[in-house]
Order: sequence, then C-alpha cells, then structure tokens
Amino acid sequence: MEIKDKIFYALKKYYGFDTLRRGQFEIIDSILNGRDTFCLMPTGAGKSICYQIPAIIMKGITIVISPLISLMKDQVDNLIEVGIKASYINSTQSINTIRNILIEASMGEYKIIYIAPERLESKIFLDMVNELEISQIAIDEAHCVSQWGHDFRNSYLGISKFCNMLKKKPIISAFTATATEEVRLDCIKLLGLKDPYIYKGDINRENLKLIILKEIDKVEELKSILRDNEGEAGIIYCASRKEVDSLHYYLKDLGFSVGKYHGGLNDDEKENYQEDFLYEKIDIIVATNAFGMGIDKSNVRFIVHFTLPQNIESYYQEIGRGGRDGENCNCYLFYSESDISRVEYIINKSSSLNRREVHLKKLQCMIDYCNLKECYRKYILNYFGNNQKINYCNNCSNCLNDDELKDFTKESQMILATVFRTRERYGVSVLIDILKGFNGPKIIQNKLDKVTTYGIMKEYGTSFIRALIKSLLDEGYVSLKEGTYSMLKLNSNSMKILKGEKNVVFKILDNEEPILNKELFEALRIWRKNKALRERIKPYIIFSDTSLISISNTRPKTVNELLEVRGVGSKKIEAYGKEILNIVNGFKAHSKK
Repeated sequence: MEIKDKIFYALKKYYGFDTLRRGQFEIIDSILNGRDTFCLMPTGAGKSICYQIPAIIMKGITIVISPLISLMKDQVDNLIEVGIKASYINSTQSINTIRNILIEASMGEYKIIYIAPERLESKIFLDMVNELEISQIAIDEAHCVSQWGHDFRNSYLGISKFCNMLKKKPIISAFTATATEEVRLDCIKLLGLKDPYIYKGDINRENLKLIILKEIDKVEELKSILRDNEGEAGIIYCASRKEVDSLHYYLKDLGFSVGKYHGGLNDDEKENYQEDFLYEKIDIIVATNAFGMGIDKSNVRFIVHFTLPQNIESYYQEIGRGGRDGENCNCYLFYSESDISRVEYIINKSSSLNRREVHLKKLQCMIDYCNLKECYRKYILNYFGNNQKINYCNNCSNCLNDDELKDFTKESQMILATVFRTRERYGVSVLIDILKGFNGPKIIQNKLDKVTTYGIMKEYGTSFIRALIKSLLDEGYVSLKEGTYSMLKLNSNSMKILKGEKNVVFKILDNEEPILNKELFEALRIWRKNKALRERIKPYIIFSDTSLISISNTRPKTVNELLEVRGVGSKKIEAYGKEILNIVNGFKAHSKK
C-alpha cells in the first residue's frame, strides 16, 4: 500500500476528514520519508495531525515534547476519544507511575507519549526511555528554544542533547505558530535539525476579526462587548493579577458568567476555574497571559486584550486561541497611551539586562501596530515574514471602516470559471477545495485536480472565497441549483462576468458562516454539553462547533451521510452516530407538527 493511501485512510478513520489542509500532506510525507522537519503554522491550522498521523503509521513510539500539563491531558483525551493509544508523563506523577507507562509503551500499548521538557533533566527518566523504540520526537511550541523569541524556556535547550543520546536517532519534527525569520533560524540550529524540510505556512488566521479600540472608556465598552457575545465563550487578558481580580469581581457582580486565572491562585483554584471554562459551566475567563497556552478549547468566540500586550508574538498567540474550529472570532484590543508606561515598567522589572532591549523593541512594534492607518492583518503577516500582496483583509477594524468600493471581478471570474469547468456538479465546499488546491480522495477520484482552475486561489483565504460566493449569490451573479443549498448554477449575469462584460464591485463582504437552522444547532449543542458532563470530557472533544453547524445545515439521514460531515470519523459514528441521527430525525418530525 502506498504512503498516500495510508495517510488518507488514517485521516478518515481517526479524524473524520476527507481532505488535508494546505501544507499538511507535504509535512506528513516529509516525516514519513525520514526527514527532519520544521513547520510554521498558525494556531488552529492542524499542526498536531502533522505529527500524529506519522506516529500512527510508523513503527515504534512518537514522543511529543509539550510545555504545559493541561495541553498534554487534552491532547491525550482527544486521541483516546478517536481510538489512538496515547499517554502522558509529567511532574504530577510518581516514579512508579512513569515506569509503568514506559513498560506499557515498550509492550506496544502506546503510539504517542507526551512529556514536559523538564523531564529531559531526569537521569532516571532518560535511562528508562532509552530502552524504547522511538521513531519520532515532535516538539510543540518550538520557538521556546530561542532566546530571541518572546517565550524562551531554558529546559528546551536540553532537547538536542536528549535526541543525540538515544541509541537510534529518531526523526525530529518541530512546530510553532509564532516565529520571525531570526527565531526560525535559531530554532533549527539549537534543535540540531539535519537538512530539514522547512514549511513556512500561511499564518493568516483570516477568521479572526482584528478590532483596535483607541482611547475609550474600557469598562463601558467591555460591557457592550460581553452583551453582544452573550452565551459565547471568551477570554479577557489583563496585564496584572490585581487587574484580573478587580475586573473579575466587577463583572461577576454585574451577573456575567465569569471566572479568573492568574499565577497568584493556588493550584486547586486555577484548575477549578479552568475546568469550569472548558466544560462550559462559565462563559468567560479573565486572566493574565499565564492562561491559554495549553487550552485546546475550539469554540472561543471572542478575545479581549484589556491592556496593551508586550509584543506581537504574544498578542497573535493569544488571539490564536479563538476560533480554532475555523469559525469566526472577534479579537478586541484596547489601546491607550497611558498603558505604555505600565507595560514598560513590567518589562524593566521582570527582564534581565540582556533581554530588556529585545523586549522594548518588540513593545515598540506593538505600539506601531495599534497606531496603523492601514490593514492590521497585513502588518502582522509582514512582521512574521509572510509578505502577502494584500492591501486590505476585509476583516479588521481599519478595513471595515473603509467605505471604498472594491473590485472583485478577477476573483469572481475564477470562481465562476470553476463552476463552469466542473459542469455545475459540486457544492461550495468542493469548489473551494478545488480553488485552494487541496488534496483528498474525492478530488483525486473525480480528477478535479486536473481542472484548469485547480489551486488558482491558493493565496486567498477559505473564508474570503466562501464570503465572496455568498455575496455573488446575494447579488444574483450566480444561482443555487433548485433543491440544493450549496450547488451553484451559472446564470446570465455569470456569463457577462466571465466574458468581461460586467464588473463585480462590493463595499464589504460578509464573512459569517451561515447557520441555516439555529434551533437544530442549539439542540445539538445542548446534547453535546450534557453528553460531555456525563462522560467527563470537554464538549469540543465530542464534536467541534464546525461539525455541529454542518450537521444542522445538511441534516444527514443515514450513517453514510453523517460520515460525509468534516470531523466525523468511524470512532465518532460508533460512539455518537445513533444519538445524532435520532436528534436530527426527531427534530424533523417535531418541525412538521
């Protein structure tokens, strides 16, 4: 069996996906071909699949070095839920427990083991782990190894030595979401990667709406934001513990469903607030930047920076915790010049002399960002070396405040030409896969990778293309096939656009993903929450919001139709398929009465 067949078999069986996102296949293929790999991909872009699928396919064990205990537990819970054998080792466990896990690993009980980098400093652990057949070392948050990064950790410097002391050198794969060119080169050197395959992904998180609020009453505006996002999950970041405590008390007194998190709380308090947030017992967490790095909650819908962040890296990493399921997330940043001196004081107080200058330069970049007149997203992408040719993103407060008409004729012709060349046989999702140049069994089986427009819009964001299609439909420039909700049909206006006889001009594109049946979606969310409480796992581990939206929109009648939903694999069908179909079918029956 070819490697490609194994990859897509594992993808569908364990994760419920038919297609890989851009870059994932190349990264997986590189690892499976025995090459060290360095990967820069944004939060929520699917980095974990890139090392987990090779771990499933390869002989031996993959060790994942991960910085936070909470991230390990969530990742392992996720893997077990979909049928992959996994465990973790951290400082909360006794030597006997760790020894038993490693003995079980040597007997083939696990394919993936997560460890904290501090474990590498234990000689007892090193002696035990050296007896295992380790095929891959995957390093998460790889930027932590570089002193030029924003989140340097001493323990990461021991990774290269650990890899070299193993009897057989494993493949090393390193992953990060936030690294400048300087940091990337430093990481590759310090981790000892040999002739690595380097993937610089598109770090553009286009579903994050970037909103800068300048010199306004923070508290009053925050109350409006929370009312606008009522019932949704959100994180409010503050600069200090004192600010967190004060804001938490104030919001709780107003009746908001809110918890808090900072380093001054004891371990039980932190765990309780974190669990309440993850299990959807509360909607909002007010926190310092100590919260979030290990939080794998997929349906965070808004993030607020109540105080100016210290640098672009931290800011982008923190807003990256929103919308990890691909749905929209509003990211608000309050900017006030009076905050600058507070942040400078924190930097001067907490930084060593050799790090202080680096941190102050990064702060100046943050201030420059807030004072921009142009597109905020373009600035961030340029900062990280992704010099995309965009002048506006249509999803930040600077772009959205621009009433200027934009000409989308060229992009519209690309979409309509694809509808024409595929003979109007496919829905919006497949058309986007063709335009973006995604791989997958359906694409290959139907030879859609041979369509002349395949990959023609690979530089455009998925939500941009989807939003443009929606606007074309709204304006009557293309039609829906009768009896379908997503199959496109060309009309007379379409032909005029294709022939260059008509221009397509819009002011603003609506980037919202439509929920066609909100009542069914809410019914599925309630079922998911109750199921999660009974099974003592996080709701988003059962199904993401994206999967629930797709289920509510398509209303599958059979197991095979349910398997067509992205994120629904055979393990999910086995565990929840009957209940989901009962809810959908029961809702239909209820709706007819």
